[in-house]
Amino acid sequence: MAGEDEEKTEEATSKKIEDAKKDGNVPKSQDISGFATLLVAITMLIVMLGFMKDQLVSLYMYYQSFIGKELTVSAIHMIAINTLGRALLMILPICVCVGIVGIIAYVMQFGLIFTTKPITPDLNKINPIKGLKNLFSLKKLIDGIKIVAKVSAVFGVGFYFFLQFIKELPHTLFLSMFDQLAWLKEKMIILVGVMLLILFIIGLIDLLIVRFQYFKDLRMSKQEVKDEYKQMEGDPQVKGRIRRLQMQTARKRMMQNVPQADVVITNPTHYAVAIRYDKSRDAAPVILAKGVDVIAMQIRKIALENSVQIIENPPLARELYKLCEINDMIPETLFRAVAEVLSFVYMSDKKKFAGRI
Repeated sequence: MAGEDEEKTEEATSKKIEDAKKDGNVPKSQDISGFATLLVAITMLIVMLGFMKDQLVSLYMYYQSFIGKELTVSAIHMIAINTLGRALLMILPICVCVGIVGIIAYVMQFGLIFTTKPITPDLNKINPIKGLKNLFSLKKLIDGIKIVAKVSAVFGVGFYFFLQFIKELPHTLFLSMFDQLAWLKEKMIILVGVMLLILFIIGLIDLLIVRFQYFKDLRMSKQEVKDEYKQMEGDPQVKGRIRRLQMQTARKRMMQNVPQADVVITNPTHYAVAIRYDKSRDAAPVILAKGVDVIAMQIRKIALENSVQIIENPPLARELYKLCEINDMIPETLFRAVAEVLSFVYMSDKKKFAGRI
């Protein structure tokens, strides 16, 4: 199609972005989410070290209580349940926090959405030929290179710091055991901190690249933008035709009201305004029809055909046309001028307007 052949130079519209979200196509960075979950996991592990130590000591003491006793089936069940319970106490808080942070990390990237489109069964997804093409595609190659580069960067920096720490090992031989443990803890914190910093930088870069590529892939051609606008707002040509039909209908209805007018005030050629005043239903004179040029000529023609008087009063005709719409009552500022015209019309045909005088 012509729209597909055009160069996609236009930024994606909000509608296209929303449609992509509904399909589950969102800009998500696995690296930034991985960094967040890893950071929380390590932090929770450090925070819970004391609690874990107490649980392990307690579990060890519990195991010792069975030394010298006969291990029955019931005792083995109790040991298994106790071990599982304490393991859950140590692991579950970390897993829950990591799960919550993982969800938050994804939501913060593209907002909260719910769609079943990505998990809808699709035979094309299990097509072996298409799967092989995707497996050996350029995109997969680039993704593989990125993974190798990221892993090399993290472990390369980590290994460099590890080598620096190894050089300090001879000096720790003369330290007490507690000082050695403190040194080891300090170096582990530094090593983990450095690796987390590298992961954060990689994740941030990956997030920027993913978002750039995402919006680039969603770009549209000028024709696609026009087509979408037509779908949302309606085809301008169709809307134009509808407006013309509405105007024609309104004009026809207006012309049908001209025979009911008491008088038509003209410019004499450019403007024409038809007025009715019936005391039984009108609080003030009402505009039944108005128009300029061709429409004004049609109003005058219908007025002549139906014996409606035509009065030439250019200033009044222009003011009425400018200030009033169809079915509007005339403004108070024009009461006197219109009253003079109506009085003249009523007096000139007393028989027709016998009830108006």
